[in-house]
Amino acid sequence: MKNPDHTKAVGLLLACAVLWSLAGVLIKYIDWPPLAVAGGRGLIAGVFLLLAHRPRRFTWSPLQLGAALAYLGCTVPFAVATKLTSAANAIVLQYTAPVWVALLGAWVLGERTSKADWLAILAVFAGMGLFFAHGLELQGAVGNGLAIFSGMSFAAMAMLMRKQRDGSPIESVILGNLLGAVVGLPFAAGHPLPSARGLGALLALGVLQLGLPYLLYVRAIKHVTALEAVLIPVVEPVLNPIWVLLFIGEKPSLLAMAGGVLILAAVTWRAFASVRRAGAAPAS
Repeated sequence: MKNPDHTKAVGLLLACAVLWSLAGVLIKYIDWPPLAVAGGRGLIAGVFLLLAHRPRRFTWSPLQLGAALAYLGCTVPFAVATKLTSAANAIVLQYTAPVWVALLGAWVLGERTSKADWLAILAVFAGMGLFFAHGLELQGAVGNGLAIFSGMSFAAMAMLMRKQRDGSPIESVILGNLLGAVVGLPFAAGHPLPSARGLGALLALGVLQLGLPYLLYVRAIKHVTALEAVLIPVVEPVLNPIWVLLFIGEKPSLLAMAGGVLILAAVTWRAFASVRRAGAAPAS
């Protein structure tokens, strides 16, 4: 029999990827500096989560605060990296997260990495190489470094939230968003408010692109491994340019489409494999 909690969690992670992938299109509509956008998005997401999730348990434990700082390190540097380097560099380097979890997951969580996991990771990176073959650049060393740091933080966030699976990891997300607001909003000083369209995009970023998916993410993390929590949503970088194609009209190359198919196939195979494997016993 399949584990229904695990199956549902895999579906929630895929829903997260769809919502996260809206960032590229929405950010284009906001005429603010990237740190200000990250801060505004964090404030809106933090308030949304405070209203949407009750009861809340702020323990201020090292684990809760550590996950909040990892969340901050994932979201804010990525916004800056996207400005300082190409969008392709930023998203590819951030999604090195599965490798960090694969390397450290056994030590931090006692969750071993299987051969299927490594095969899925290799297939994903091969697909990314094809998908962004014309977009990867060696320039923008600071932006590239920030994107790598964002990926490491994404991995740390997933592992630290997974360690809270018997508690309530949503508080770490709320704290991380509010910290992002404190860090980013001062950079809005001296800049006029975005247009009505920009404010609407900022609201959508905070609620639909960040707040809602992380509400789903913290529910999923209780029933999947940390590696699944960063590997299954890797369809996000494929979906992001699809929205750009639909709304902006930029068409991907044949290599990009081939890479996208490879990534989707690898993640789909890994998701189905994880559901079958979890049928024997529920994830703890």
